[in-house]
Amino acid sequence: MTSDARTGLRIMTDTFPSQVAAVVEADSMRRVRQAVVAVVGGEPSAPRLAGSTRAPAPLKAAMRHRPRQLCPVPGCKGVPAPVFGMMCAKHKDVRRAKIAEYRAQGRATKAGA
Repeated sequence: MTSDARTGLRIMTDTFPSQVAAVVEADSMRRVRQAVVAVVGGEPSAPRLAGSTRAPAPLKAAMRHRPRQLCPVPGCKGVPAPVFGMMCAKHKDVRRAKIAEYRAQGRATKAGA
């Protein structure tokens, strides 16, 4: 082999892996984009800029907030916290058996309504 042939062969062997990687990455991105559009619905939008926090329109329409959870003690409007065993700060020392009764009453009331 001549020097020119070796140089050409070396250039091809050096650039081929990066070209294959670029093609595989582009195909993977296309397939992921199609899967996300299929799950979310709607049309694929243009890529967003990095750091953009604005969600696309189909996602914003589908997002809903969970209803606010309240302390299970009847009549209490306190917000429960995991550190208190999902009771409000005022009722954190109530016996567990009594809490189970309150929760059972709440389920019964909810099922009857």
